[in-house]
Amino acid sequence: MIGTPVGDFDYETEGQGYASQRRPDPRIAALIHTALGDARTVLNVGAGAGSYEPTDRYVVALEPSARMRGQRPATAVPALNAAAESIPFDDIAFDAVMATVTVHQWADTARGLAELRRVARGPVVVLTFDGAALDRFWLAEYAPELIAVERRRYPVISTIAEAIGTEVSVIEVPIPVDCVDGFTEAYYARPERLLDPAVRAAQSAWGFVDEAATARAVERLRGDLDSGVWEARHGHLRAQPTFNGSLRLIVGQP
Repeated sequence: MIGTPVGDFDYETEGQGYASQRRPDPRIAALIHTALGDARTVLNVGAGAGSYEPTDRYVVALEPSARMRGQRPATAVPALNAAAESIPFDDIAFDAVMATVTVHQWADTARGLAELRRVARGPVVVLTFDGAALDRFWLAEYAPELIAVERRRYPVISTIAEAIGTEVSVIEVPIPVDCVDGFTEAYYARPERLLDPAVRAAQSAWGFVDEAATARAVERLRGDLDSGVWEARHGHLRAQPTFNGSLRLIVGQP
């Protein structure tokens, strides 16, 4: 059954392909799992299709989108239908709480972050993107509308940090050249992938760009790849093992 959309993106009608296109990258996962410390019980908020959930701990998952809950693999715990703004658990109910690439989707970011902190005894771990760093990525040349939209969507990093702990670290996460989590910057060295509608369908940002602007961006990129213009400007990235873009891991201790 398709439910009512929660947050700024309608995952009920648009959230297809996340389980196949947005697989957890093991190197990013290792950073997240290290940040969880020795927590034995973990709450995953905005859990989506289950990316980055640890398999060696007791995990409870919350996900308000029926379509996203339906894409969780059989090996993952079933997700409860609940949103970040109203977590249905007591104070300090979990050793740690995680929220990966989800805070920008919430209807009330401040309330959601306060809820994360409320139910965590230990660390709150948030994986997100820094809107101020989005223009490091060459896609800004082709889809400035997308960058502008994303910059408005992502909460300011300092705002997240202040909400989730008194001792907070902000880690700039290097994106591997062969990253298997298909967010836009994952393809910094594989521009051809962004020509694929299935790849873009698993990136919510494109849902905020009108069809004409998307078509312009795709055709310009296609033309520059065919002509060698992209290669001349950015071809060095194909041999660059990591890219320091806008991906951030924020870890707050109580």
